[in-house]
Amino acid sequence: MTTQTHHVDHELIQAAAHVARTRCRGDNHTMAAAARARDGRIVTAVNAYHFTGGPCAELVLIGAAAAQGAYDLDTVVAVGDRDRGVVPPCGRCRQVLLDYFPALKVIVGEGDRVRTVPITDLLPESYVWADHQLDAE
Repeated sequence: MTTQTHHVDHELIQAAAHVARTRCRGDNHTMAAAARARDGRIVTAVNAYHFTGGPCAELVLIGAAAAQGAYDLDTVVAVGDRDRGVVPPCGRCRQVLLDYFPALKVIVGEGDRVRTVPITDLLPESYVWADHQLDAE
C-alpha cells in the first residue's frame, strides 16, 4: 500500500453533503455520493437501502454517471445523512469502484483530517478481473 495522497476536492464533499442533507430522508436513503468526472462534471446519487442488500450510493453513482455520459470518473466521496460526514466505501463498493475505475481517487477520513487516496490503497492486493485493470498498473 502506498501513502500517496492527492488534493482534497472540497467542492465534491460539499456536493455530496448537500445531497445527503436535502435528499436523504428516512431509512431508504441514508448515504449520498458525489464523483467528479474527468471532464469536470459532478455527478451525485443516493443509496437505495433494502433489506435484501440494496445498492450503496457509490454503486448508484456509477449508473447515474453512465446515464449522463460520464464514463471516466476521477474522484469519489460518500457522505452520510444527519451530518455524519465523509464515510469510506464498504468492501463491495471498493471492489466495484476498482473494477470500473482502476485509477480512481477516493476521499476518506473525517473532519479536518480528510484526505484523497488511490482506490488501490483501499483494496491492496486485489483480485483483477478485467484486462483494463492491467493497463492501469
